[in-house]
Amino acid sequence: MKKVIVVFGYGPGISTAVARRFGAEGFAVALVSRNGARLEAGVAALAAQGVEAAAFTADAADPAAVRRAIGEARARFGAIDVIEWTAYTAVAADLTTASPEELRAIFDVPVLGLTTAIQAALPDLKRSAQAAVLVTNGGLGFFDPAADRAGVDWNAMGLSVANSAKHKLVRLLALKLKPEGVFVGEVVVTSVVKGTAFDSGNGTLDADLVASAFWKLYSARDRTSVTI
Repeated sequence: MKKVIVVFGYGPGISTAVARRFGAEGFAVALVSRNGARLEAGVAALAAQGVEAAAFTADAADPAAVRRAIGEARARFGAIDVIEWTAYTAVAADLTTASPEELRAIFDVPVLGLTTAIQAALPDLKRSAQAAVLVTNGGLGFFDPAADRAGVDWNAMGLSVANSAKHKLVRLLALKLKPEGVFVGEVVVTSVVKGTAFDSGNGTLDADLVASAFWKLYSARDRTSVTI
């Protein structure tokens, strides 16, 4: 049977490249996002490359929707081997003026959504010979003066906090799930990726390089975090 990867937060850039790379390595690919049209286009593009793929519409901030997407992917392809989490949300840009609702929402996608996806897929992951949770993260979450300055200057304070929380979550889950045979790791992106929402013509990093970093991380399983 083919191994199965579920890509949350599917869109242009990293998630497209990851889906293409893992599909080329023989995985069946489940694409998950809120944008139905984008999902269908992604499935068609993968099918044209000979990759078995299907689309599932869900909001990564909604636990019920995340659980439903995992269940639908399992029903379509069988047991899940890999979760790849590229989903993010940029809320509470200025922590000094953000509403209570925005502040609470900082953690909806990177903590609540991601953890819910892992819990929903965990029975499958524990039975897989090469189970993994792979997380896209950003350098704004680093405890570093330059990263802090960028978070303030770029009006991305909420995203900075979210990335820091996600970094800690990855490290904790890597330790917790290693005895169960489930690898957890992240690729931390510190440059603007070409073709993404952050690219206003200043993108310098090719998404395929990020996808290659994920494949190496998945294959080697020898570190929790890689910075690119």
